[in-house]
Amino acid sequence: MKKSKLLVSIAACSVLLLSACGENSQATKNETSQTERDLASSPYTKTEFLMGTVVTLKIYDKGKEDVLDKGFDRVRDLADKIDVNDEQKRTSEIDKVNAKSGIAPVKVDDDIFYLVKEGIKYSKQTGGTKDITIGPITSLWHIGFPDARKPSQNEIDERLPLINYKNVELDEQNKTIYLEKKGMELDLGGIAKGFIADEVGKVFKENGVTTSIIDLGGNILLQGESPKGGDWNVGIQDPFSPRNTILGKLPEQDKSIVTSGIYERYLEVDGKKYHHLFDPKTGYPFDNDIAGVSIISKKSITGDGLSSAAFSKGIKEGLQFIESHKGVEAIFVSKDKKVYITSGLKGKFELTSDEFKMGN
Repeated sequence: MKKSKLLVSIAACSVLLLSACGENSQATKNETSQTERDLASSPYTKTEFLMGTVVTLKIYDKGKEDVLDKGFDRVRDLADKIDVNDEQKRTSEIDKVNAKSGIAPVKVDDDIFYLVKEGIKYSKQTGGTKDITIGPITSLWHIGFPDARKPSQNEIDERLPLINYKNVELDEQNKTIYLEKKGMELDLGGIAKGFIADEVGKVFKENGVTTSIIDLGGNILLQGESPKGGDWNVGIQDPFSPRNTILGKLPEQDKSIVTSGIYERYLEVDGKKYHHLFDPKTGYPFDNDIAGVSIISKKSITGDGLSSAAFSKGIKEGLQFIESHKGVEAIFVSKDKKVYITSGLKGKFELTSDEFKMGN
């Protein structure tokens, strides 16, 4: 198994792990912590292309190399249940729910029932600006795939009435999901990677892993302290520059960092770029003042759900929205290169690029 250096670059360029932080005054504590955890000098690393993205798992605990395969087994297991992008097979549990829209409820396993229930929760929290039934629109544009196109207004208008999370019926007792209107489609892209990252984290902990990096195409989950003790040094990507160019950094440990932005997946038509984050009310990508937003939270599904939810609201309302969630912080980057942070990051986040300014 190939080992890599501590410097970690993230495939979806949402965040970067620059280095391990550690104060000199904590040297003795850190050395003890590292001895107790019995960490390798560099991580066991494995990378695969799954769910349309690069998935990289890193484990720093000595003798835990085989746990990487267990982590990937869990990723593949969940991806098979969730993935709706395989046009040939159409065999995922979400595919089956979508195929039976307006016809009959579909029994699903506990993982999928929980995921859809969480998706509805975040849809409710945003008042519908984020909606897990956006599938008819995302499949119409299909941004990020070879057949992506800008649909006609008539096509969009025909599908907008199908989008309403309130028309998803969940049966807790029988674990069934029913989409009440024919043609409705669930799209769990806004929370699926976060859920999968959390599940891989559970697998790692159950197998005695104390220090790891779980990277699902930019959804980052840090487990434990850095190998040197103390915090990881997390860099936030400059959304206007090539990958691995950061605008700022902050120290974190045992946290998830998830970013939503307009700069990774988009379709360009007649000189105009259309990104992949859609407004359920218009059927077009959100057009507001945000270039990117990063959410720092304990669980990755929280970061996933709230990142796209915050993006849907713009910077001012997005900041207020995140401030209302205990234990969650956010970094917003505006299209005019200003950076806005929630109150819990003041004195913690450090702007490192001269091209950006802190907003009020």
